[in-house]
Amino acid sequence: MNLRDDARVLWTLLRGQPGGATHAERLNRFYAPQATRYDDFRERLLHGRGDLLAALATHLPSRGGRLIELGAGTGHNLAYLGDRVDTLACAELVDVCAPLLAQAQRRWSGHDNVVVREADATRYRPEHPVDAVYLAYALTMIPDWYEAVDNALEMLRPGGVLGVVDFYVSRPHPAPGRVRHGALARHFWPAWFGHDGVRPSADHLPYLTRRLEVLRIDERRAPVPYLPGLRMPYYLFVGRKV
Repeated sequence: MNLRDDARVLWTLLRGQPGGATHAERLNRFYAPQATRYDDFRERLLHGRGDLLAALATHLPSRGGRLIELGAGTGHNLAYLGDRVDTLACAELVDVCAPLLAQAQRRWSGHDNVVVREADATRYRPEHPVDAVYLAYALTMIPDWYEAVDNALEMLRPGGVLGVVDFYVSRPHPAPGRVRHGALARHFWPAWFGHDGVRPSADHLPYLTRRLEVLRIDERRAPVPYLPGLRMPYYLFVGRKV
């Protein structure tokens, strides 16, 4: 942890996401000043990514698997697969934010099977169906996230898996067996993160469970850097295309 770098990231977060004519323009202006410092700060904010990639790895072929990350940012999340990356036929890292993709390009430049794509998660289609698609703290940043989920399902082969880890809040009356958050949490977290273009939703889990065969759901809370005593709700979902 570097306090000077943290201060620069926090200043960007406090200023909020700037305006722009398109989603890509807003992301580029927001992340360009913090792209080189992104991963260190988010390592303490974005929990559960390693667990998600470990869960997805159990559903990939032992060799020759294909997967796509939508909203891949700096490409840091793929590294949670460790040596399994080298067994893949292809991993595609898709995002619309050019400054973050530049970091991904540098990170994976020595891996011929890892491809960086500047493209919209709601529209991009691979050349071949893939075994797995995942989004790690990206769905809350995509304005039409329903379309992103639908598009991810179109990319998957029959029986392929979709993994998501992200911030969320519960509905006032969630489905039986699901966690219920209090009214304060349901209003505070969307307001807090909305300043930076992040939209924790009560509808992610209901929609994902309706569209896929559920293989795993974890509902958790995690600490937030520089907000002592507060724990942000997040979920981990893995489902199979049927």
